[in-house]
Amino acid sequence: MWGQVAEYDCCGGLGNVNFYQAELSVMTRLLGYIDVTDFSFVAAALCIIFNPLFWNVVARWEYRTRKLSRAFGSPYVACSCLGIIVLLLNFLRSHCFTQAMLRQPKMEGLDCTGAYYVGLFILGVGIIFVLSSFYALGFIGTYLGDYFGILKEARVTTFPFNVLDNPMYWGSTANYLGWSIMNASPTGLLLTVVVALTYAVAILYEEPFTEKIYQQKSPKSKKNK
Repeated sequence: MWGQVAEYDCCGGLGNVNFYQAELSVMTRLLGYIDVTDFSFVAAALCIIFNPLFWNVVARWEYRTRKLSRAFGSPYVACSCLGIIVLLLNFLRSHCFTQAMLRQPKMEGLDCTGAYYVGLFILGVGIIFVLSSFYALGFIGTYLGDYFGILKEARVTTFPFNVLDNPMYWGSTANYLGWSIMNASPTGLLLTVVVALTYAVAILYEEPFTEKIYQQKSPKSKKNK
């Protein structure tokens, strides 16, 4: 019957293989490497979740009040300061992520030369997406300049935005995935899932709000013409 037992008998091959149980066994084995109560794991998970929450809350508060721009005397200075803080938070997140991997065991199946180079390739792709996104957007554009009233004339459509939506986020996720594979770390892989889910939620909140900002800009631009 479908969904129960898959059987395969040939030359002494597998018989009565329950694939659900096999998948469950693999998952159990994978999670057996991870101690989610370890301080370093908890710290890394909290940093991963906190960072997008922080910059979204602060940026929306600034958009509604302009208090940071007034306090710093310029939206450019205010945005730059927020960008520096976000950079420091990201360094902290990466440090906690690495410490969580180092404090927990490696997975034998990933601890090999082939897996290492696969991880290195994924890391390289992630770096290309992150750096090219930064180049295309600039410092202000990368760190939520539009929330500070610093709007671009047109949507960025050059590489990597012509290849992938939100390449900065997914490039960052690829960095963590590649780094985890290079370190043969189940802990890193689980934390990478947390990174991906956190960014997915952030995108759901950010994209409609950013579209709203530029929709409000359009009527003003037409009036000025």
